[in-house]
Amino acid sequence: MTTIKTQCCVVGGGPAGMVFGLLLARAGVRVVVLEKHGDFLRDFRGDTIHPSTMQVLHEIGALDDFLKLPHQKLSRFGAQFGDQKVQVADFSHLPVRAPYIALMPQWDFLDFVAAQGRRWPGFTLSMHGEAHELIEEGGRVVGVRATVAGEAQEIRADLVVGADGRHSTVREQTGLKLDVLGAPMDVLWFRLTHKKTDSTETMGRFDTGSLMVMIDRGDYWQCAFVIPKGSAEPVKAAGIEKFRATIVRLMPFLADRIDELKTVDDLKLLTVAVERLEKWWKPGVLCIGDAAHTMSPIGGVGVNIAVQDAVAASNMLAAPLREGRLSDSDLAAVQVYRMRPVRMTQAAQIFLQNRIIAPTLAGTGPIKVPWPARLLDRFALLRRLPARLMGMGVQPEHVKTTPV
Repeated sequence: MTTIKTQCCVVGGGPAGMVFGLLLARAGVRVVVLEKHGDFLRDFRGDTIHPSTMQVLHEIGALDDFLKLPHQKLSRFGAQFGDQKVQVADFSHLPVRAPYIALMPQWDFLDFVAAQGRRWPGFTLSMHGEAHELIEEGGRVVGVRATVAGEAQEIRADLVVGADGRHSTVREQTGLKLDVLGAPMDVLWFRLTHKKTDSTETMGRFDTGSLMVMIDRGDYWQCAFVIPKGSAEPVKAAGIEKFRATIVRLMPFLADRIDELKTVDDLKLLTVAVERLEKWWKPGVLCIGDAAHTMSPIGGVGVNIAVQDAVAASNMLAAPLREGRLSDSDLAAVQVYRMRPVRMTQAAQIFLQNRIIAPTLAGTGPIKVPWPARLLDRFALLRRLPARLMGMGVQPEHVKTTPV
């Protein structure tokens, strides 16, 4: 077994782990990032890069290169309740370098962050690197046992960071208590061709018993069909013909390409969960991103929140790690600082789930435009508020470390 010594070992190469690793290495910390897959090519992950995340890239001098990658711009967001369309958010007025949401495959974003990380001598990305067990000595986590490219490794570190998502191995190993806050829905993702004659508007359609979101991805529509929690199997068992008919009823213009959905296997299930750790850390280990708090897909803010965790944690932990003086109080401070925006965001998501999404899926009455949406549609100035919350978050984070 090979033994490696580093200052920080990050488990998980998603947005939180990759950005955290990049910012630590940029600040002079030796960091190893473990990504259990051989690449980042996973479909139907969070593909929205929000203005606050692009502002972080701007602050480290990487935004111009990032925007050279293929992407679509989402400057406004609308919704349709029954047959009535409304505009609800306008990102174009945000006081940032890129006042829009960039729609980009997450693997392109992660490949870009990895390339930025490799510019710094302290950054090591181990693909095919899967952590199996935390190493504890004297009541403190001092590293992980992992397999990297088929080879057993023991990675000793002053800090282990669990950024390995909603099914976090690190979180499970710590035994930290997870509070399940609830979600009344799951999502079936699928793709359909985007034709040149189609609109480029991204919007959601609310109808009695049905809810669907369509995101313009250039040559295809990325579609999310929202279903009641736990109902994926009955929906699939009803057959693809019934599903196609439902989609065409909601979006009639898709009738000429609905046959692209060949079988129910073309529908990819996202199990929605809203969860949060009571405590994000133990001596020597810290959880961030989805490992600490799973977000609802409402607003597409999951990647945004995860990156903000990474920025805040790097700001607070880089110097103690670099100087060999990391303490439990440093880890506790990260949770205290980030808990407020996480709580507020999840509370807003739960409110929308319970007040709008659950009644829509239950089909308990005719669909009406909620009064807040009517106000947003009528007064353009008000659309800046939901854009601010979706695009920047409750507590935007800025890079405070300097390159070393």
